[in-house]
Amino acid sequence: MNGKNILIVDDTETNIDILLDLLGDMYEIVVATDGITALEILEEEHIDLILLDIMMPEMDGYEVCKRVREQHHTRDLPIIFITARSDEESIEKAYKIGGNDYVTKPFKTLELLARIKTQLQLKELIENLERIASYDEMTGIYNRRKFFEIAVAMFQNSTENLYAIMIDIDKFKNVNDTYGHPVGDKVIKAVTAIIAEHLCTDAVLGRVGGEEFAILCYPDDEIMVNKTMEEIRQKVEELEIFTDDNKIVKCTISEGVVAATQEIKTLDALLKHADDALYEAKGTGRNRVIFR
Repeated sequence: MNGKNILIVDDTETNIDILLDLLGDMYEIVVATDGITALEILEEEHIDLILLDIMMPEMDGYEVCKRVREQHHTRDLPIIFITARSDEESIEKAYKIGGNDYVTKPFKTLELLARIKTQLQLKELIENLERIASYDEMTGIYNRRKFFEIAVAMFQNSTENLYAIMIDIDKFKNVNDTYGHPVGDKVIKAVTAIIAEHLCTDAVLGRVGGEEFAILCYPDDEIMVNKTMEEIRQKVEELEIFTDDNKIVKCTISEGVVAATQEIKTLDALLKHADDALYEAKGTGRNRVIFR
């Protein structure tokens, strides 16, 4: 098996058995005999592709497809309609509602296998492109574009107990000038790892500049966010990076922390306040956390 999970949605046992015999040795198969069960499975299990019948009681395949497309976590799942309907109106509706492909019964075995393989390959390609577009290649955290995309949504959703943090590696240019960019890259990776390790799971971390990071988070309270940021600062101060000739490179970071308030109307304004606090930290000696 190739590790891909296919959800078969069909209310006819004979059709399910045929598909199980055909696909069972190549893919992990999950079966639903009605639309409601299919949607419940999609909430609980990882699915890579859906084979969807149109004619089912209570909820037909069109409605299932519509609901799949409405959910954020399933909206990009490839859906192949596999149905006895072969009229142009049904086919057109299937594509309009969000189907990726359409196969009529009785299907040709090799054709169906090829269409499934093609949709899975396209899904993997799109996911790879999304990773490239969303993540910083060096550190593996969100890049600037993706950070701001998520941060805007967070700010618009709720600013209650929302905090923004800007972090900058102190005198990073000296590291590059003294030891070279490969060592500088090691420093950035090591600092990133420390920051990521100490953040709560719902925090959003992005690399927004060469040696600058931004965080949005919902800590329990002000004491916790200050404690966490101070722990990160201390861990970075203790960090030792070794060069190829065994020289030890040390670094520190400065941090600016700000809580969202009703007076702060936009994400840009919130991050500007955090950036101002960061520059205060750098201007008053570096290697410190300034909270505003």
